[in-house]
Amino acid sequence: MKKFILLITIVLTATSVSAQKIIDSLTYENTQDIKFFKKIRNRTLVKKYRTINDNVVKVGDTIILGTPTSQELSSRTLSGLYGKEVKFGYSRTRSTTKKTYEFIKKGRPAGFGSIMNALAGEDEIMASNNLKNTKAMVKEIKAYHRGSKKKPLFLVMVLGEINGRAFGINKYLSVMDTELAIESGEILLKNRKMTREEAISKLKEAKTLLDIEIISLEEFEALKNKLRPIIMEKK
Repeated sequence: MKKFILLITIVLTATSVSAQKIIDSLTYENTQDIKFFKKIRNRTLVKKYRTINDNVVKVGDTIILGTPTSQELSSRTLSGLYGKEVKFGYSRTRSTTKKTYEFIKKGRPAGFGSIMNALAGEDEIMASNNLKNTKAMVKEIKAYHRGSKKKPLFLVMVLGEINGRAFGINKYLSVMDTELAIESGEILLKNRKMTREEAISKLKEAKTLLDIEIISLEEFEALKNKLRPIIMEKK
């Protein structure tokens, strides 16, 4: 029965791909505009996407995996016995945490591995911290509704390996929310724009360095003039 379900899923996926529409350019504002997104079908291909902070990513771009913003907790209980006869027992629970990506998972969104995991009732496997600073190529970007067609869109991005190098045993990674992954720093773009909050933080840091005479007044003023347009920009 499971093999039959898997076969049907693959056939339906292949059929839907052939009927997909393609959007040349999509913006964050589009994804929130009901007049626009109610006309978009799930799995619509997107060539280029612009985030709320005007950061642009497109198919074919090389990106870098940034810093994970989540963590997993796992526990293991160890037990044993003292003495030749069973008289005294002991147990100890050991908990460990590891950093994982909040928006980046291993495998394709609906790839073979994901289907098998779903059939087995297993959770999605998120990418771990050992992939930090890894380069990857944007293979495809697809738009999905957050429920019905009356719900806003979010974008799923598939990342492929570069120069034949795989992500462990996985050939692909899936960015399950492109907007949040980029703006949280889990995905780093070559030409990522600094946010207003980041600019203010950087200027405050520079002011501290000026006060303790690590940088000169001229260096501080040069940085302030550079950051001023970002800080003064109105959304």
